[in-house]
Amino acid sequence: MDVKDFKPNGMQLGEFGQIVLVLQGGGALGSYQAGVYQALHEAGIEPDWIIGTSIGAINASLIAGNSRQNRLSRLREFWKKVEQSPVWDFDNLFPGFSGKLSYWSTVTSGIRGFFQPRLLAHAGDDFPLGADHAGYYSTAPLQRTLAEFVDFELMNAGKPRLTVGAAHVRSSEMHYFDSRKCRLGIEHIMASGALPPAFPAVRVDGELYWDGGILSNTPTEAVFDDLPRRNSLIFSVHLWNPSGDEPVTMSEVLNRHKDVQYSSRITSQIARQQQVHRLRHVINQLAARLPEAERNSSAVRELASYGCTTRMHVVRLLAPQLECETHTKDIDFTPSGIMQRWDAGYAHTRSVLARRPWLGDFDPLSGVILHEHMDELPAAAE
Repeated sequence: MDVKDFKPNGMQLGEFGQIVLVLQGGGALGSYQAGVYQALHEAGIEPDWIIGTSIGAINASLIAGNSRQNRLSRLREFWKKVEQSPVWDFDNLFPGFSGKLSYWSTVTSGIRGFFQPRLLAHAGDDFPLGADHAGYYSTAPLQRTLAEFVDFELMNAGKPRLTVGAAHVRSSEMHYFDSRKCRLGIEHIMASGALPPAFPAVRVDGELYWDGGILSNTPTEAVFDDLPRRNSLIFSVHLWNPSGDEPVTMSEVLNRHKDVQYSSRITSQIARQQQVHRLRHVINQLAARLPEAERNSSAVRELASYGCTTRMHVVRLLAPQLECETHTKDIDFTPSGIMQRWDAGYAHTRSVLARRPWLGDFDPLSGVILHEHMDELPAAAE
């Protein structure tokens, strides 16, 4: 089925429980997430819960912090604001040179509306910048952008629920700030994206936090650990490829290293959750086979409480690798890079919605069912 022929036909997904959108961290790669949301939005599917880390937290705040009719336009405005265009285009004469020029422009000048160089950071490794400023770049521009684009009163209204992940600097523990449990502000979003050593840690309630991606860049775990557990249809958006070829050049080594590091062992995490939830279903069915008198005893009730009947469908959407992609892809804020990834997220999600893999008969003991979608990059628009 051609993507452009897809019609949502008012899909009813409520029977699958809550709709959850999980967004990885990945800098410029996050434009893929915006394309995913566009496809969901046009299909009339709005998430009940959005969980994000780093750029995923920023995209999530733009969605949760705006009314439904303004969400897509705000995403477009943000990604337009952070575009980095080279002054000159030399690709006709020197293929790939414009990309390198854009990279060095980002490194030396930062990204408008996002971050700017902190010159004192180059005064020496032992120069006392202070805990709140120890980073090569200042993210003050991002703070102003979020204040402009996000309605924090609306974001805390709970529709959708918003959760952002950050790493506690002193304890090395992952912390999820949840709009169901506390009021979220600019500092929580900024903390989730404070990737060291580029960006300084952000203080929340007196404590410093770094980008959650350094501990867990794929925050699907927040859904699995949530209580009470609920039936869920989870769109888990991945920006880093957990699988790849053996690298044979140093450029390929650097690129593969980032993919391995930031894909966050998601394959093993999902496999583990499938085992755990299967055991919960087994416990539930075993308890049902006991005589009623035994089932009602306090000891058996306590043991049976470890069982569960919930089912979680995880739809994994994986961003494609662009041609000639390198380890600098996460700071590729060029208009073409942003557009290609956005279009890929849009096309992949429409294709998934057309197939509806969560429909059908599944093993009754399966509590977590993984549906993978890794299409090739769609053709560029003419």
